[in-house]
This record gives sequence, C-alpha cells and structure tokens, in this order.
Amino acid sequence: MRAVLGIDAAWTEREPSGVALIVDLGSGWRLVEVASSYAAFVSHKDADPIVRHRGSLPDAPSLLAAAHEKLGGTVDLVAIDMPLSLIPIAGRRASDNMISSDYGARHASTHTPSVTRPGRLSDELRIGFEAAGYPLAVYEPSGRALLEVYPHPALIELASADRRLPYKHSKSRKYWPGEGPAARRENLLETWRRIVTLLDARIQGVGDALSLPSSDARGFEMKAFEDALDAVVCAWVGACVMDGRARAFGDRESAIWIPVPDRD
Repeated sequence: MRAVLGIDAAWTEREPSGVALIVDLGSGWRLVEVASSYAAFVSHKDADPIVRHRGSLPDAPSLLAAAHEKLGGTVDLVAIDMPLSLIPIAGRRASDNMISSDYGARHASTHTPSVTRPGRLSDELRIGFEAAGYPLAVYEPSGRALLEVYPHPALIELASADRRLPYKHSKSRKYWPGEGPAARRENLLETWRRIVTLLDARIQGVGDALSLPSSDARGFEMKAFEDALDAVVCAWVGACVMDGRARAFGDRESAIWIPVPDRD
C-alpha cells in the first residue's frame, strides 16, 4: 500500500485548509477522502460543500492519526501547498525564484513568503510532521517525507496548458473582466469541471467526491469546493513524486515539487 496526504494549507489560521487522502493498493491511485478543513477531516465528517468551514491551527499528529484510521495503514508522503524550509523563512527562497523563472511567463510565479506570512504556521507544520517521522524532502525522498507543492504549475502540467488555469473563485472578475457575474460563474465552473475530469483520470473517485457547486452556490460554498480541489491536486503531486514523475525546484534549504510534463 502507498498513501499520500495532500494539504492545501491556508497561510493564516483564520482560513480553512483542504485535506485529501489517496491510496494505491496496486491497481492505481484512488481517493479515500477529501475535506475542506482540518476539523472536517479529523472528525470524520463528510466535506459537505454547504458547510461554512472554519480555520484552525494544523496538528500533524491528529491529521496522521485520522489518515491512519481511514487507511488502515500509514501515510508515506505528506504534500503541502505552503512555503516550507529547513531554515527560517525571511523572504523569497531559491525554490521560489526557480519556479518563477520556469513558470513566470505562464503566469504561475510563486507568492513571496515572509516572516509573518506564513510565518509560524509554516514552522509549526514542518516541525510537527518532522517530529512524527516526516522530514522535509528537498531531494528525492527515501522513506516517509514531507513535500512542498504548488498547484498552479502542477495544473499547467496536468492540463498541458500554455498558462495558469483560471480556477480561483476570488479572481473570477480579473479572469473575465468583460463578462457579467453569471457568465463568470459559468466559466469558473467549466474550468473546475475540466480539472476534476483530468484528476479523475489519474485518481479514481475524484469525480464522485467533487461534485461541482450549483450555479447559485454561495461564496463560502465555492471556496470550500476550491479548497478541496486544491487538496486533491496536492495529493496528486505527491503521487507523481512516488511514481518518479516529478522534480524538485530548489536547493538544500527548500524545494517545490512539480510533476514532469505528461508525454503519454
């Protein structure tokens, strides 16, 4: 059994963080569970998109224990969308600059981390998972490991796209400035539908678990879906690492893992 825990980690404790668990029992990857917050994943409640999920501090032992219970086994890799480093983060890292160099022209540069954002959340995540036996991997991992991933360039590779996919709910007005609200909503849902279809082809069960919100869904419902979707993307990148289909952008202090282009 191989298993990956994917986490779309919010940069502040006020915002919820999506969590996805996938497993390969020898016949391909499948989705075990996806939730739109730490609390929903740990409490075993279904990630109902109607629920207004709350933010909370990440707790590595609780997340790993919940994953173990759902799997009946142990997670191999934890893939997190958050800046992580073996030294304190004070600004842009070599990994940020390398991603921006390769993907900046495709509108997928990294955000600039700082001492305050994500600040202690990043440190606590790394230290917590390291204490649980998942050290941060800046090179090819051997055994259990923690990985930093970044969904925007990962989705570019997943979709063989020329540029960053327009899939963030909060940016829909920026993506389609000449469209009205209804048209922007439909464009966003169509992008989500495309991503779910691509992920479902690689991880069984994604399509069933990630039902698209209705066209009149409220803002927090849309955000909950987006967080869950990002968590599955994070888990997929972890699966690519385990399958030898990803590379690390970084140095001895930090690395961001991105899937290699799919040539199949």
